[in-house]
Amino acid sequence: MILSERLAQLGLTVPKLAMPVANYVPYKLVLDKQATGTLYISGMIPMRDGQLFSPGKVGAEVSLDDAVEAARICTLNGLAWASEALSGDMGRIWEIAMVRVFVASTSDFYEQPKVANGSSDLLVEVFGDRGKHARAAVGVPVLPLNAAVEIDFLMSVQ
Repeated sequence: MILSERLAQLGLTVPKLAMPVANYVPYKLVLDKQATGTLYISGMIPMRDGQLFSPGKVGAEVSLDDAVEAARICTLNGLAWASEALSGDMGRIWEIAMVRVFVASTSDFYEQPKVANGSSDLLVEVFGDRGKHARAAVGVPVLPLNAAVEIDFLMSVQ
């Protein structure tokens, strides 16, 4: 599967790669002798065209709808890096194993799972049953660059 083709079918585009803002790599591909293994995608924040989408805390400056959209943007950014890691061959992704969603939110906001659905739903749209995954959705007081959402991914690859 070519990511750009699948996203085009969904009316979406592959975003430009957002370069890391600190001392880490955007992905780590760990393969065994049979060339199967795990692809770790670092925490993605909702960067779109070089700008942070909807900064602030969910439940204050950021609406639930904008937070869901931020999760979708994070996921698209993660998929762009996965495509880069796999030389464009998204068919090598056997399954999305784990998604961890961090939501910068007010202390009285309890809908982190709804925010995380922005990512989960998109992964199932793109990969079908292979996109179903284990997940954590966690409220936190603050995220890098004042992002409302940050997501990292764990993928099984072949």
